[in-house]
Amino acid sequence: MGSDSLTHVDDRGHARMVDVSAKQVTRRRAEAEGHIAMAEATLRAVLENTVRKGDVLAVARLAAVGGVKRTADLIPLCHPLTVDGIDVAVETNPDLPGIRVSVAVTTEGRTGVEMEALCGVSAGLLAVYDMCKALDRGMEIGAVRLLSKTGGASGDWNRTHGSDR
Repeated sequence: MGSDSLTHVDDRGHARMVDVSAKQVTRRRAEAEGHIAMAEATLRAVLENTVRKGDVLAVARLAAVGGVKRTADLIPLCHPLTVDGIDVAVETNPDLPGIRVSVAVTTEGRTGVEMEALCGVSAGLLAVYDMCKALDRGMEIGAVRLLSKTGGASGDWNRTHGSDR
């Protein structure tokens, strides 16, 4: 694949941030999710709010919001965006056992918010690990994935209706 077809590579093969100034400003939304599996005793401590570091679910929510807002600082070629809305859901799941984090991000802009949603999920899950690691170093973060995106020239995409894999 030549550098002509790679959007984040210049004609010398160097990484670059894409110029999006000619793109239309549209309403964009992306939703992502992921989970962290843990021992049943760890989940019980989360549910009973007896984890020594504090309220795991509240910190996960705040970390997810922070992850969305700091995406351009973490991912080198992402554009800094104005984020219009962030919805975070942090849910316990006894079947894992563990916690599921989902994040939806909206903006009016020239580029999408998929990376913001994914960074939010990742930050929320990492916060859970940090809060609970003294109880359970064997926790596993998994299935961090984009669920849907809307807006932009590439149109809408939904994992359940038209995955591109």
